[in-house]
Amino acid sequence: MAMRAFVFRVPMANPADVSGVAELFDSGQVRPENVVAILGKTEGNGCVNDFTRGYATFAFTHLLAERIGCSFKEVDERVQLIMSGGTEGILSPHCTVFAREPASAIPQGPKRLVIGTASTKPYRPEEVGTLVQVDAVAAAVRQAVADAGIADRTDVHFVQIKCPLLTSDRIHDARRRGQTVVTDDTYKSMGYSRGASALGVGVALGEISRECLTNASILHDWNLYSSVASTSAGIELLRDEIIVIGNAPGAPSELVVDHAVMRDAIDGNAVRQALAGVGVDAVQSTFTEIAARVVNVFAKAEADPTGFVRGRRHTMLNDSDINNTRHARAVVGAVIASIVGDPLIYVSGGAEHQGPVGGGPIAVIAQAT
Repeated sequence: MAMRAFVFRVPMANPADVSGVAELFDSGQVRPENVVAILGKTEGNGCVNDFTRGYATFAFTHLLAERIGCSFKEVDERVQLIMSGGTEGILSPHCTVFAREPASAIPQGPKRLVIGTASTKPYRPEEVGTLVQVDAVAAAVRQAVADAGIADRTDVHFVQIKCPLLTSDRIHDARRRGQTVVTDDTYKSMGYSRGASALGVGVALGEISRECLTNASILHDWNLYSSVASTSAGIELLRDEIIVIGNAPGAPSELVVDHAVMRDAIDGNAVRQALAGVGVDAVQSTFTEIAARVVNVFAKAEADPTGFVRGRRHTMLNDSDINNTRHARAVVGAVIASIVGDPLIYVSGGAEHQGPVGGGPIAVIAQAT
């Protein structure tokens, strides 16, 4: 049996605001038991001590458990609750609800949106940011691709992952057992976890050869990257949680997804290319016309580690007051919003092995024509 995919974008007044999702349930637009993932942008700092992610996760878990009539543990097992902190600049806090229900496939139908999910095992601290994490993510991504019903890997257009980070307690636990962690810096551990997860996506989709990877490749060989991976690290979990978004022939959905790759933080052409891939002409269309078609935009952002953007020096890496990932989210968010005419978009910072250096993937889900 095929699965019809539904995607809804819902504004949030604060990290615990689940009222918009509750309204989807109350109106009958979504049945709670059909929800497979909720991807949120919360208004914290997006760094190690961003507890808005856990706060939002708890709030959505409570809502789903109440509406489905199950335990918190069962919600954790059946729904991917991925919260990404940081709504700098004009980015507006919101969540994207992914749901699906059984439906008959459309014989010889066009490619339409499908969704798949999976999770890895919980990691020990010494496994975070290593090939252990790469291999676990690769296996889970393959599982999520199969869950989505995608036969051709080129039909995968976005892979969203939430991954763990190292805390002082987790580092101490590893040392107590005589183990070594990839870094003693809890903030840097976010990059290692994001990078290893992204490389796992690349391996699963055939973008990267597993044989060429070593632990030393992670956060060092920037020629290795996935064009569809989007990974976000957080303190609130110990495993990788994965959402695969793509298209499949004959899928009974009214939505479609496509992606492009931003070569740098101001690559507006890539934004327009991703929109064109779902049949939206960003040049000829008005913002109202774009809004009528686009369900949401998802992108990665990073401060170019070379210190330059198109030959011009930037200072995002030298700001001791504001983390560079926060600068990057604000810049990329403004570029995308200026083209789609809406700041209610998903932009995640820290693009290690997610697109080329200084850039990152961008994907658009839209109503099919």
